[in-house]
Amino acid sequence: MDTTSNGAEGAVVPATKAAATRDRILAAAARTLSLKGYSATRLADIAELAGLRPPAVYYYFASREELIAEVMAVGQSRLREHVETVLAALPHDTPPMDRICAAVEAHLRVELDLSDFATAVSRNSGQLPEDIRARLREDSAAYFELWRDLLATAKAVGAVRAGIDLRVARMLVMGALNWTPEWWNPRQGSLTGVIRTAQSLVRHGLGAP
Repeated sequence: MDTTSNGAEGAVVPATKAAATRDRILAAAARTLSLKGYSATRLADIAELAGLRPPAVYYYFASREELIAEVMAVGQSRLREHVETVLAALPHDTPPMDRICAAVEAHLRVELDLSDFATAVSRNSGQLPEDIRARLREDSAAYFELWRDLLATAKAVGAVRAGIDLRVARMLVMGALNWTPEWWNPRQGSLTGVIRTAQSLVRHGLGAP
């Protein structure tokens, strides 16, 4: 078993325990960010939710910004990987517009139901300082490329109406999806209803008559 040394007491602590604590801090930070936003998120709130004293957080993360940056990186990766997994599981002959609608559903499900990390990304990307945004651009670019390919493939087979600017369409669709955590309340409507409405808007807004 991998171990780490606890210098304060000289005890040997399993590395898996340290990793579990670190994951707990990340999960607490993601939850706090998804609820309170970047500006209102404090290390004390994260530590309390993780069941730790605030100074203990610094054993795992050098600063609040480093912790938030990692939450955002994990969130972006989980969102992209979930959408990629859903698309990869579709039959090979799935029509391009159906693939776009599947991506819409996958994005909304991971963002609104499956992952506080993804919600934290959607709610806070615009609030982050430049140095954190710069660290996230590579993975963000990969997700944008995924959507770029989905739309380009649909247009290539005539599934997208003539005159649609694909770049504008991509930005509008992704902007709408990413904004959903700001207004959706499960007490006012089901997630299924949100997904079906979003899919209908995308299909009929982009689709060729």
